[in-house]
Amino acid sequence: MEPFVFGYARKDGDVSEQSILLLHLIPRFYQWEFPVLSLHDMIESLDNGEEVDIVSQERTGVVTFKGNPVTLIGPEIKVGDVAPNFKVLANDLSEVTLDDTKGSVRIISVVPSLDTGVCDAQTRRFNEEAAKLEGVHILTISVDLPFAQKRWCGAAGIDKVQTLSDHRDLSFGTAYGVVIKELRLLARAVFVIDQNDKVVYAEYVPEIAQHPNYEAAIGAAKKALQ
Repeated sequence: MEPFVFGYARKDGDVSEQSILLLHLIPRFYQWEFPVLSLHDMIESLDNGEEVDIVSQERTGVVTFKGNPVTLIGPEIKVGDVAPNFKVLANDLSEVTLDDTKGSVRIISVVPSLDTGVCDAQTRRFNEEAAKLEGVHILTISVDLPFAQKRWCGAAGIDKVQTLSDHRDLSFGTAYGVVIKELRLLARAVFVIDQNDKVVYAEYVPEIAQHPNYEAAIGAAKKALQ
């Protein structure tokens, strides 16, 4: 489906945070038929006097989940793109953005849920690799609640990878095109971003139940360090 404008809001003295919140919540009542900008990004834009377009883009035929096709919401991120910023939550509920690690190489490991076998193994693998990748920040993002991520990290002994929650706004998921419309989960993917915020590696795993290409992602991060 081609991108289309669902509506827009403009700062004119009549737009309240509550009305924006209503727009933000519309997708949740229509099975994400109309995904929108995160509430925080929308309010920031309005505070800057900008017009805000609420855009939906759906992609099919990209990935499957246990053999069944699913719909991804958001744009496809490609090598060479400028990495979109996002707002997610750390385990202590503080906001984290891409800008917080600006100037460093980042591996963003995207998983549906840490409480599943492949996601568990994927996060443990990148945690092991982190010790060998000095100067690389490794972020694991899912829609698990921050409390659940903290509990899982403690039980699994994960201390080198930062786990982040996109549960609140799907800010990361919509910006990087990994929101699964049918499930409100994130599709399995890996992105490598260099010191200049350029995407140097992007993988949308074709079958969500399978592992990503660890070697390719790690190789891209090492190359970015050179």
